[in-house]
Amino acid sequence: MQDLTEIVRFLSDKEMKLTTAESCTCGLMASLLGDIPGCGQVLDSGFVVYSPNAKNRLLHVSFETIETYGLTSEEVATEMAIGALNASFANIAISNTGVADNSEEDDGGTQCYAYALMQGERQVSISETVKFDGDRVAIRKQAAHYGLEQLPSRYEQLLAKLQEHD
Repeated sequence: MQDLTEIVRFLSDKEMKLTTAESCTCGLMASLLGDIPGCGQVLDSGFVVYSPNAKNRLLHVSFETIETYGLTSEEVATEMAIGALNASFANIAISNTGVADNSEEDDGGTQCYAYALMQGERQVSISETVKFDGDRVAIRKQAAHYGLEQLPSRYEQLLAKLQEHD
């Protein structure tokens, strides 16, 4: 696992402010960053939106999106990330929604992420689905670390996507 101090340094070097929108990780990404000295310079906010109503009320995730794609979907994660950007003073967002335990709908360990970047009035996003193994606690910890550790590479992908639209 990557040292999260490097993630704080990366965000600081890029003069980025991060917001998180967390469902399955339940605030763990923001909490992990909170352990790092200097995080106050790069962490704007963290939204814990566990229920569908919270996702809709706080981040404007559409109930239609939830109904159509399910809570554990890249589409919901994307709306969460964009909603977090719009509800904060951040310019980069990461969201996570997933399942830590096996359910009737999804296998335990299935995690959907979205990363969103704002430059001026322009926003772009990317998403992915990742599967982790272990018990509930292990899956949540892996999911939180993974999401944060991907920030540098996802930032580069988001910049490339912005440039495609120039």
